[in-house]
Amino acid sequence: MKTDICTISNDRSTYNAIFTEVEKSAEYNKLEKKQALYLRLLAEELVSMLPELLEIGSGEFWIENNGPDFELHASIKSKGLSVFDKENILSVSSSGKNAASTGIMNKIKVMAENMLGDFIEVSKMGAENGWYNFYDMGSGVETMYVNSWSLSNYKENVDNNTEEWDELEKSIIANIADDVIVGVKGKKVDIIIKKKFD
Repeated sequence: MKTDICTISNDRSTYNAIFTEVEKSAEYNKLEKKQALYLRLLAEELVSMLPELLEIGSGEFWIENNGPDFELHASIKSKGLSVFDKENILSVSSSGKNAASTGIMNKIKVMAENMLGDFIEVSKMGAENGWYNFYDMGSGVETMYVNSWSLSNYKENVDNNTEEWDELEKSIIANIADDVIVGVKGKKVDIIIKKKFD
């Protein structure tokens, strides 16, 4: 089953459609209360990344499932901004900086932002913000994309008793989702959150 596709923008009222589709999908698939809550939490984690991503692109959201296997999709198309435009956007973000070093969701968001920009052009910014190690530890998973990253690959490469492991332990998405895929193709970045409900 595939839900309706919601057009999303940096008008945050469009996010309400995401939660409507989550509720419809949970009800249609007769998810248990806890499962429906998990689907909602995963959608909330995804939505937390959208405001800054939608400053540099426009997007769509939908849910697909094949029985108990669910995928939440956000597809963001770049407006073709330069690295300088992106720096200006970051300067007016809520924190005034790119929070690459704090939390799994922020790191995934930063990676998606960099994938939306010219990969070579933003390489200096990426190095300065410390996301390369995070990227390298989860890269190269989906052949349909020019460039991709996976949370499950990242988990496999993180050593116990490190700061990265501590972040995973505290992360809602790392504890609920089976995987998160971030992939780029042309001027579009896809973020796919996967969850199987047994």
